[in-house]
Amino acid sequence: MSNKMVSCKVCGEQIAKSAKVCPHCGAKRKRHTALGITLTILGVLLIAGAVGSKGGSPAGSDGPQTTDDSVFGVGEPVEMDNIVVTLESVTENSGGNYMTPTDGKVFVVCEFTIDNQSEQDIAVSSMLSFNAYIDDYASPLNLSSMLSTNQTQLDGTIVAGKKMNGVVGYEADPGWQNIEIRFTADFWSDQEFVFAYSK
Repeated sequence: MSNKMVSCKVCGEQIAKSAKVCPHCGAKRKRHTALGITLTILGVLLIAGAVGSKGGSPAGSDGPQTTDDSVFGVGEPVEMDNIVVTLESVTENSGGNYMTPTDGKVFVVCEFTIDNQSEQDIAVSSMLSFNAYIDDYASPLNLSSMLSTNQTQLDGTIVAGKKMNGVVGYEADPGWQNIEIRFTADFWSDQEFVFAYSK
């Protein structure tokens, strides 16, 4: 019988394992779903990667520029906590690899290189690490735009001393003029790499 009972997380009384609500205190039992566990593991990995990216000295005058609320353009490497990020290119297309934008839209694809010069591995997520604004409007990441190219997405772990190159992509009106991309390399920091491009 005891293997069918569990302790209530709120009041500590023994209740049936199948109970959704504690009959003693009325507290709802939380159940962990596979999705919840997966999201928790992903969150822990991202935080661990972000915490590991701390440290390091700023770049010298001959190296990449450091962030200080400045906005950087294509081909300008920027360094923060020994992580160097470069916006390599911004291109526009009408689809490829069987992927097409919504009618009346185009794909805007931004290629980045991330150079992890720190002593710790870092985690990068195209969905969580990047925020984009097209003509000052928030623009969500668009998976089809990235698949329309033959380049990889910016997702995964960059081992200490290694680099990652890939793209993030968005959908926009054909008449768009400006895109601003903000990349956060450290989950706990308010600092961002800010890049801008104008047609």
